[in-house]
Amino acid sequence: MALGTSTLVCRIQPYWARYRVRPLLASEWSHKRMAIPDQTQRTQQSHRTHPSEMVRTEARALLELAMRLDGPMLAPFARAVELLVETADRRNRVILLGMGKSGLIARKIAATLCSTGTPAHFLHPAEALHGDLGTIGQGDLAVALSAGGETEEVLALLPALARMGCSLISLSGEGCSTLAQASSVWLDTSVATEAGELNLAPTASTTVMLALGDALALEVSRSRGFAAEDFAQLHSGGRLGQRLSRVSDLMHTGDALPQVALVTPMVQVIHEMSHKKLGMTTVLGEGNTLLGMISDGDLRRLLERDGPNALAHTAGEIMNPHPVTIATDAFSGEALALMEERKITSLIVVGKQGEALGVVHLHDLWTTART
Repeated sequence: MALGTSTLVCRIQPYWARYRVRPLLASEWSHKRMAIPDQTQRTQQSHRTHPSEMVRTEARALLELAMRLDGPMLAPFARAVELLVETADRRNRVILLGMGKSGLIARKIAATLCSTGTPAHFLHPAEALHGDLGTIGQGDLAVALSAGGETEEVLALLPALARMGCSLISLSGEGCSTLAQASSVWLDTSVATEAGELNLAPTASTTVMLALGDALALEVSRSRGFAAEDFAQLHSGGRLGQRLSRVSDLMHTGDALPQVALVTPMVQVIHEMSHKKLGMTTVLGEGNTLLGMISDGDLRRLLERDGPNALAHTAGEIMNPHPVTIATDAFSGEALALMEERKITSLIVVGKQGEALGVVHLHDLWTTART
């Protein structure tokens, strides 16, 4: 069947002619396309919070926390420290609780407590409700973190904690919340506003929780007399552990200790120094008593002074009778600081009776005690 003229016209007309919509020219399309993002970008820039202001928001929250610790929170904070110290002294553990972002901060606080000598453990509240309550012992101390103090999973644990005789410290921004009211001690972590224009994501509030947890851990550590020696025992690995290593762990002893007697001729002194490769030698008496030391510098000065006659001397004639020494129980960081202060490369490690026990060299310390 033949098609009518009107049908043919419709078939061949482009869509924009049928719907009376004129397409944009290339130049017009480019202009229109770029106009919308430019306008959106200007709108976003006008409402954007600068990164520096976000940091200032959190800094103000920390300053407000510090002011509370100097005022109304001073007594609750001291009581919380007492509970933590008593728990540690009884050899009980501190159990940290929290959900979401508060849970992540609780994990960090537990880690800080452990590293500063207070046994602590993070317990996920949801897992605790399904069997992990067994990790809590009679008389343990619970520290619960919740921004609003109404976290359901945390509140569901309160009856069990009471039955097990666990005291409760809460870090929350709401003093009238269920969690705060059920606590032995409530520590205020409220903030005026979160960082960012939305005022929604936990930012300033979690920063305050973290800082308060650090303050608790360090104050408990101080109260319990936790010293650098104890810290070293708990941090044996990594750069920090190496820095806290003892001189006795690093020193050259036995056959590796360069040593000569007072009457040793210079040829043998030079051989001993070259063979042991520490750039020095000790001069020892009976029972390894330290009498002095000869360094590379001493040899150079001897050659400059006596020239060809330098080898006619003995060790006792050219030694330094007052070498710099260090005790065996000193930290490697102390040894490095002493070497840098005195501008020397070796220290003789001595015992309580003045006997030479070993030598520690600067090269032994660069890879361990440097921060």
